Amino acid sequence: MRFIILALLLTTASCSLTAKPTSPSASEVKQAIQNTLEQRLYQLPPRVQGHYGIRLFRMTGDDKYVNSALVDLYAITEAQSFYACSADDPNFIKAQAEAMTARLGNGPRATARKAALTAHPQFLFYSDGLLRYASRIDEFGLVGPCHNTLTKAIKDYDMTQALTDPAMIKSWAAQLINYVYWSKQLGTGDYLEVYTKAFNQVYPDTLDGQLDKSQFRNKLYGLTHFVFAASGYYQRPIDAKEFGWILDYFSDNIERILTDATDDIIAEVGVAFLLAGKGDNPVVQRAREHIIKSFDQNAQFIPSISGRIEYASGEHRNVLAMMLLEWTEQLHPGPMLAIEPASKFHLPKQVRPKQE
Repeated sequence: MRFIILALLLTTASCSLTAKPTSPSASEVKQAIQNTLEQRLYQLPPRVQGHYGIRLFRMTGDDKYVNSALVDLYAITEAQSFYACSADDPNFIKAQAEAMTARLGNGPRATARKAALTAHPQFLFYSDGLLRYASRIDEFGLVGPCHNTLTKAIKDYDMTQALTDPAMIKSWAAQLINYVYWSKQLGTGDYLEVYTKAFNQVYPDTLDGQLDKSQFRNKLYGLTHFVFAASGYYQRPIDAKEFGWILDYFSDNIERILTDATDDIIAEVGVAFLLAGKGDNPVVQRAREHIIKSFDQNAQFIPSISGRIEYASGEHRNVLAMMLLEWTEQLHPGPMLAIEPASKFHLPKQVRPKQE
C-alpha cells in the first residue's frame, strides 16, 4: 500500500513539474496591460497620456481619465496657437511645411513619404499643423486660438490632389482618411467620396496578390481608419451596412491578416467589428486569441514586432488590445472639458466652449 501511495505522489509531482502554464484570459490580459500603463501614465508624453486617457474615457465614462485629456488639451492648444495664428503668412507656411517634412526622418517609410510630398510641399502644414489640433480641440467641445484664421486657411487650400495622389495613399493611407474626416468635422471641406474612390483604385482587392507585406499593412491600416474616423474615434458606433465592404474584406482575408499584419493592426481589425456591433463575428475571437498569445507575461505588456518593450511607443498597440479584449456596451463622447467638473475650471485661456 505504501508503495502505491508513493507512486501516486511521484506521478502527481511529475505532472506538476511538466504541466504547461495556463494562458491568461482576455480579461486578465486587459487588466494587466491597464495596470502596466496606469502605473506609468505620468511618465508618458502629453500626447500619449491624452491618447490613452481619451480612449479609456470613451470606453468607460470614468471621469478619472479627464485630466489626461486636459494635459493633452494644453499641449495641442499651444500647438494650434503656433500654427493657426500665422496661417495667413505664406512665408511662415512654407518654412513650417519644410520643417515638418524634415522631421519625418530617413527610414524607408519616411523616405517614401518625403518623395510623395514633393508634389504637395505644403500639405503637412494644413493637415498635421492645422487639422490635427483643431479637430481634437473640437472633440472636447471647445474652439481653439485663431480658429477663424485656421478654418479660412484650410478652406482656401484644396486637398484633393494630395488626397488622391497614389504615391500619398501608398505612403500613409490611414493618416489621409483621418484628415478627410477631420476636415468634414470642422466644415472645411468634404473629401470623403473622392478619397474613398482613390483609395479603392490604388488598392483594388483583385490586386492583393501583388502587395508586399508593407503595402498590405498600409491598406489594412487605411481600412481600419475609415471605420475609426467615422466613429469619431470610438465616440459612437458605426453603421455595419455602410462599412460592410470593409468588414467583409477583413473576414475574407483574416488568414493573411493574422500572418502578415502587426499586432496593432490585428487589434484594430477586431475593434472595427465591435464598433459595428458585430462582436460575435469569428474575426473578433481570432483577433483576441492572437493578441493574448502576443502578451508578454513577464513585462505585462504586448511588445513591438521586434520584441521591444517601450511604453510610450507601445501605448497605441496596448490600448487597442485593451479595447479589443474587453469591449464596452456604451461609448461615451468627449470628454467635454468645459462641463466636466474635473476640468471646467482649469481650461487654457486660449480656448472657449463651442456654444458661445
